Amino acid sequence: MSYKHIFLDFDDTIYDTRGNADIALKELYQHFSLSDYFESFDVFHERYWKQNTELWAQYSRGEIKKEKLIVDRFLIPLNSVGINDAALALELNNWFLDCTSKKSKLIEGAVPLLDYLKSKYKLHILSNGFVEVQYKKLRNSGVEHYFESIILSEQAGANKPHKMFFDYAMKISGANIEDCIMIGDNFDTDIIGAYNYEIAQIYYNPRSLPVTELIKPTFQVKSLDEIKEIL
Repeated sequence: MSYKHIFLDFDDTIYDTRGNADIALKELYQHFSLSDYFESFDVFHERYWKQNTELWAQYSRGEIKKEKLIVDRFLIPLNSVGINDAALALELNNWFLDCTSKKSKLIEGAVPLLDYLKSKYKLHILSNGFVEVQYKKLRNSGVEHYFESIILSEQAGANKPHKMFFDYAMKISGANIEDCIMIGDNFDTDIIGAYNYEIAQIYYNPRSLPVTELIKPTFQVKSLDEIKEIL
């Protein structure tokens, strides 16, 4: 295939969201003296990620709104230690988002890959991340200049993997289905979303997670560097 447009997921495909968030969570734990309530940082960390992962899956499916996600990912862990304070949960969230957006760590191989792709294709970010956070992360990590467009679910009015999101992405990018390919680490949002829209996909799967769905991605890689052998 002769591709012209590359659609790239941002979080945990280009930007090390998990790694940066873990650093921010440690700083938040200390700043708010959460050791007064949780027996250890590891306990807080585990409960936060359990809720955050579940809530983001619900958000991507359109089952909950952003306002519920940003409160409940901290409120539910707080509830587990007897604190039912939505205002505090929102304060934790806002501090966390500001702290995280200042972190700049990228996935290994991201810059060499972007340098390689930029010389051959038009690059576009496709993300379910929040508008007020994603632009800060793009700027602070030094990669904003690589992209022709930043396509976010809040602006599209729908999340990946929904068709309405990809309709919006095609309109903004000016791409055609046959000349674009989607690269992402989330099978449910990036790969299934693109597959259902009949866009080719590269599944970035560094942990070699089993693909149990009936569909198979067009390509699958364990490292970003492998993508250069495909494109």
